[in-house]
Amino acid sequence: MQLNLKNPIVFFDLETTGVNFTSDRIVEISYLKVHPNGDEDIKTRRINPEMPIPPASTAIHGITDEDVKDCPTFKAIAKSLAVQIEGCDLAGYNSNRFDIPMLAEEFLRAGVDIDLRKRKFIDVQVIFHKMEQRTLSAAYKFFCDKDLENAHTAEADTKATYEILKAQLERYPDLQNDMKFLDQFSRQNDFVDFAGRMIYNDKGVEIFNFGKYKGRSVEEVLKMEPSYYAWMMNGDFSLDTKRMLTQIKMRSFGTK
Repeated sequence: MQLNLKNPIVFFDLETTGVNFTSDRIVEISYLKVHPNGDEDIKTRRINPEMPIPPASTAIHGITDEDVKDCPTFKAIAKSLAVQIEGCDLAGYNSNRFDIPMLAEEFLRAGVDIDLRKRKFIDVQVIFHKMEQRTLSAAYKFFCDKDLENAHTAEADTKATYEILKAQLERYPDLQNDMKFLDQFSRQNDFVDFAGRMIYNDKGVEIFNFGKYKGRSVEEVLKMEPSYYAWMMNGDFSLDTKRMLTQIKMRSFGTK
C-alpha cells in the first residue's frame, strides 16, 4: 500500500544515552523520507553525544563510546537535518512520548530554530496499542509476518515502523489513509510542550499535567503563585517546556 500523502513524511528512530530529555543525548538517528509520489530515501547517522554512553544503554542498542568518538556532534548536523525534515510530517514508534521530545530538545540545545508543532505526528505504537496491545517486534510479526532482525538498531526499527503503518492501514478499514486523521488518532493528549508537562483541556486552555497543580490552568497558577514560574525555570525541565511556559507567561501578563 502506498501512503496517501500531501506532504513528505519522515519515519525516524533515535538511539540515545538514556531516556531523560534534559540530560541524555542522541547517539544515532535513522530516518526514512517518503515522498508523495512514493519515492523513498533513507539515511542513518551516528552522533557523538559528548558524554559517556552508559553500559545499560549500550546493552540495548549496541553502540559504544568507541563507536561514536569520531562522529559529528548533533550541533554539527542540526542545520542539515532541519533542512531534510523541513515541511515533512513525522512518524515513529513511541515517537510522541520519546523521539519527538528528544529531537526537539536537541535542536534547541543546538540553537536551531525549527517549529515541529506545525507538523503532523503519526505514532505507530499508539495505533498498535489501541488496536492490539503489543511491542515493536511483536507488531512487526503480527502485521508483517516477519521477524525483526537487528532490533534496537535505529535503521531496522525505522524500516519496520514504516512497514507496520502500511500494514495497519490495510488491516483496519476504520483507519483512514490520511495523515491528518492518523495524527489525531495517534494523540493520547493534546500536549502544549513535547514532554507533556502541560496539555490543553477540552476547552483549549493550557493546564498543568503534573504535580500539585495538575489539572489547574497554567495562567491562573502563574498569577496566583508567581514563584512557581521561577521554580520551573530553575528546575530539571526540558528547554521546550520552559519555552512554552514563558510564552504563556508573556501572553498572560502582556509582556514581550
